[in-house]
Amino acid sequence: MATKKNSAIRNKKLKPSDTTAPAIHTSFADLNDEELYLNRELSWIEFNRRVLDEAEDVTHPLLERMKFLAIFSTNLDEFFMIRAAGLQEQIYSGVTELSSDGMTPIEQLKEIRSRLLPLYKRQSAIWRKDIEPALEREGIHIHHFADLTADEKVEFERDFVDNIMPVLTPLALDPGHPFPRLLNRSLTVAFVLYDDTDDTEDMKVAVVQLPTALPRLVKLNRSSGHHYVLFEDIIRAHAGILFPGLRLQESHIFRVTRDADVEIAEDEANDLMAAVAEGIRQRRWGTDAVRMEIGSDMPKRLTAFFTKALELEATDVYSVDIPLNLQDFFVLMQLDKRKLKDAPFNSRQLSEFTTEGGDIFDVLKEGDVFVHHPFDSFTNSVVRFIEHAADDPNVLAIKITLYRAGGRSSVIDALKRAASNGKNVTAFVELKARFDEENNIAWARSLEQSGVHVVYGVMGLKVHCKVCLVIRKEGKNVLTYAHVSTGNYNLTTSRLYTDVGVFTGRQEFERDFVHLFNLLTGYSKHASWQHIGVAPLNLREKILALIYREIEHQQAGREGHIIAKMNALIDQKIIEALYMASMAGVKIELIVRGVCTLRPGIPGVSDNITVRSILDRFLEHSRIFSFRNGGEEALFISSADWMPRNMDRRVELLFPIFDKRVSKRLRDILSAYLMDDVKAGILQSDGTYTRRKPGAVPHRVQADLLASIKRR
Repeated sequence: MATKKNSAIRNKKLKPSDTTAPAIHTSFADLNDEELYLNRELSWIEFNRRVLDEAEDVTHPLLERMKFLAIFSTNLDEFFMIRAAGLQEQIYSGVTELSSDGMTPIEQLKEIRSRLLPLYKRQSAIWRKDIEPALEREGIHIHHFADLTADEKVEFERDFVDNIMPVLTPLALDPGHPFPRLLNRSLTVAFVLYDDTDDTEDMKVAVVQLPTALPRLVKLNRSSGHHYVLFEDIIRAHAGILFPGLRLQESHIFRVTRDADVEIAEDEANDLMAAVAEGIRQRRWGTDAVRMEIGSDMPKRLTAFFTKALELEATDVYSVDIPLNLQDFFVLMQLDKRKLKDAPFNSRQLSEFTTEGGDIFDVLKEGDVFVHHPFDSFTNSVVRFIEHAADDPNVLAIKITLYRAGGRSSVIDALKRAASNGKNVTAFVELKARFDEENNIAWARSLEQSGVHVVYGVMGLKVHCKVCLVIRKEGKNVLTYAHVSTGNYNLTTSRLYTDVGVFTGRQEFERDFVHLFNLLTGYSKHASWQHIGVAPLNLREKILALIYREIEHQQAGREGHIIAKMNALIDQKIIEALYMASMAGVKIELIVRGVCTLRPGIPGVSDNITVRSILDRFLEHSRIFSFRNGGEEALFISSADWMPRNMDRRVELLFPIFDKRVSKRLRDILSAYLMDDVKAGILQSDGTYTRRKPGAVPHRVQADLLASIKRR
């Protein structure tokens, strides 16, 4: 990383990139100075380091700790498939552009490896010394094949011959058999074999990929406890049957990660759905290999063989001392071991949306309704709202954006019912939602077959905003009701992620929402948005204007204060504005779950900025923004993080809060997050995080919010 001292920033003329910014009287900082920014990729690694912290945290139940350990591996997969692959592509393409902190792609990859190697070792130590022994004490055992009973081995041999071997395809690796295209992220067993009848005594290498259709953890039929053997151990134990007449010298496990950032050439695609479906197939196979994970027992000569065959460098190889693809162990979460998992909870049922609460649309005429998931019920609010609209005879139309609908969906079922009831239903299905494309294609086809008008994409953009608009005939008038959220219309993630949403019947939003959907479904150059911010049209400018307004309040003697909660902060123009606000004296409190390239605590530049991140039971996903505005607080919720992709390459929504009751709920939520002294990590100026020391009465925000359900 760049190592210039912060003092070198001093005495430079202030140079913001936005010429509309207010004047700041200071002798500090060229805002393009690379020392002001943390590296995006290394910031992500620090985030994943804190995932390992959660795996070590004994306040989590055992299986939840195992889950965090597996999430660490899942996160690394996506990081290499997208971020590391992008850096490698820059190198191969001769790109010399530096990162915001002044590093070349080669330097970044070198630093990534340097930071990941100790994290791999730490993950292995947590599994070997902590999680695995604890699982065994709880009656959950992963056995080596050699340790099975004689009867079990006989049974497995019979099963291998009858049911497993027909599915396997041994692949020889020699001049007559070109190196195979190994599937992205699939486990592969490498066999080193010798033919004792061949005088050359050359070793023969073959590979077998594990079929994904068969379970990784194979259950043993024992009277007590939960006993498993790994599928690859079964295959390795029966190499003599797979390769008759050859002598097995050794066998090893490895796994290849490939570039999976599939690009859809929308301008060349006659059928976007077909193009995305082809992209999914490409991702399964991947393009170039970017990483190889190997079992720690793989010898150097064999490692070198596969490294060369996959066209990798030695620095792309990571040796792992635990079972590869730890994500497969998520299946253990299905065990009936309640004490080893987080305690179940019942979300709060919204009294406003119960049958006794009256007609939902009458309720929304009285004021907005706020929901905070998973603490407030998704089914009793979002699903009920859409189902009520589907069955209401006065509802003329429903329009909705679907980014990630997930598996079986009550929302999808309600939209189908609405169409069958004669409503005009329009669903914008974002086919390009990364790693969810397959689900979305299935939902799109299913909705079309039910009479829903499905729109697939906006050229060059992803539609990431989350909004449902209901158009209702009431007497001589046509009124609109809306639900706006920071999270997806996805029942599963509504129980795993924290998100906020607002139901509103305020007609002052009608024109904005109608124009928003016209933008998505037709041709529109609408620019006069009355209340909402819309990316990529005016969202960044609106956020910058809100920050600049706080500067003006501060300069006028009215205390400026910004509180912003989001998932990531990367956009340099917004970071520059935050630095300017800090230099003007505005107090800025940021709650950023993941990547943050803003560097807090630089004297004279960002010493009025604090950044904290909270990792706990639920994935923090809500985006809430508060601007003091001279005492007339302006509050917003949004689908967008402060990242270039959200500002420039996605359709996003920034929604203002007008209802005083909703404003109070949001203020209370932000205050609770700022008080957390158990799970909050505080970002330091060097990019690392430190934990706060709990007070006499510790505050753990997610636990406190769960407790509030019971109090209510």
